[in-house]
Order: sequence, then structure tokens, then C-alpha cells
Amino acid sequence: MRPSQLLAAGVALLSVTAATSNVFDSINALGKPEHMLLPRQDNQDVQSSSAKKDASTTAAPKETNQSSGTEKPTATKSDAKTTGKDSSDKATKTTGKPKVTNFGPDVQPGGIQMVTPNPVLGAQYYKVGDWVTFAWNYTSLSITPSHVDILASCSVNQQTYTIAVNHSVQATDTILWDTGAYQSQHPNGPNFVSETYTLLIYDSESSVSATAKPGYLSPFSQFYFGMYTPQPYVNWSEFECANCLKNDAFSIFASGTTKVLFVTFGTTIASFLYFAVTFGII
Repeated sequence: MRPSQLLAAGVALLSVTAATSNVFDSINALGKPEHMLLPRQDNQDVQSSSAKKDASTTAAPKETNQSSGTEKPTATKSDAKTTGKDSSDKATKTTGKPKVTNFGPDVQPGGIQMVTPNPVLGAQYYKVGDWVTFAWNYTSLSITPSHVDILASCSVNQQTYTIAVNHSVQATDTILWDTGAYQSQHPNGPNFVSETYTLLIYDSESSVSATAKPGYLSPFSQFYFGMYTPQPYVNWSEFECANCLKNDAFSIFASGTTKVLFVTFGTTIASFLYFAVTFGII
């Protein structure tokens, strides 16, 4: 070979050797894991930086809302609370006081018609200690009461006797009054007297002296009944009666009225016979 060719071959061999060493260095570098993968610490830093960016972007609208005027929403809430209180108070007041309906003068006041005892039977007398039954119907009611109070009143001793309080209203109402248990149930109440009583029935939400209103139940006080207290047995010989004559079957002739009647009757008969004989009628 020529010297020039040998020189060229040597230069080529040296260049190939240098290139081969660089290739193996690159291969060795790729073979190491720390050069092939990024460390986890770098990932955490990236994530933390991204989270900080998200937090900053999220906090930015909040600051914008606060700066845009948080005072106005606060005032609106307080106003809403105040308005809510006022409305609830009004609702409470409206619910607590029922609406009163007023009827015209063409509507009659409500009344009561007795069923038991039947008014056609006349005066009724009850013995103290017995059960007394009262029944009645309601008439001309536009507004029916929920409950009624029932009393008995005596004008002689100026006392009232409670029969029932807050009695539930029915179409035909009936009440049973145990006069025998009245004294034990009302130890501080008045005693019964043998007199005439008045039955009182009126709306529990009203009073016994209330004025009659169209459509509403008027206080009822048009039924009268008698009550008497039984007396212990007394022998006839010991019995005293101011208007009775006893122990003499003919004691009735001792009264002045009877004497006058007999004298008048005798005079009339004697005069008739005298004139009849005088004029020859007999």
C-alpha cells in the first residue's frame, strides 16, 4: 500500500474509535435509572406548584366577591329576618283571634227548644237526690258554638248551681244531672231549697248576660222547674199543717166561710117556700 493510503486508513481508524467510545458513553448513560426517569421529588414540586396556582385562582373570585360588596347581601339577610319576624307575628295574631262574622238584621238569633221534659206537659217537679234529664234542640243557628255551659238558678236564695261546663254541642243535646251527688261534688256550693229554678244554657265563649246577636246562640232562660227536698216521715198525730184541720171530721163546719154559705143557702130555701105557700103554688 502507498504511504498516503496508510495514512488515510489510520486517520479513519482513529475517527471510528473516537465515535465508538462516544456511543458507548451514551448507552451507559441511558442504562442508569436516575437518567431515564424523573425523580418523585420533582413530581411533588410540580403538583404543589399546580395546587398553589389553583388555590390562588380559587381565592381570587372570593376576594372579588368580598370586594364587590358583601355588605349589601348582609343587610338583605337582616332585612329578610326582620320581615320574617313581622310576618310570623302577624300570622300568630291572626290565628289566635278567630274572625267574627256579622250578620244582617234579617238573620234571627239562635235559640233553644226543649225536648225533655216536654213543655206541653206543664210544670215539672224533681226531688233532690234523683237524676234529672234535660234535652233540647238548637234553632236558627248560623254559627254553631263548640261548647255550652249549663246552670240552674234560683231567685229565692240568689244562687246558681253548675250542671255542666264546656259541654260539647250536638244536634240534639242531652244532659243528666245527679242532684244527689251535687253536694259531694260541690262541697262549697249552695244547698238546694224547695223552690222554682230556671235552666240556663249559653255559649261557653260568651256569658249568661250576653246580648243576642243575629246568627249566634242567645242565652237561654225560658224553662222553669221545681225542686223539693224530701222530709222525714212523721206520724199523723205529730204532723202539723198550718192549712189543715185534723182530729175532727166535722171541723170544716167551724170555719167562718162555711157558716156564711150555710146561712145564705138556708135563707134562700126558706124564702122560696114562704112565697110558694103564700101564692098557692104548693
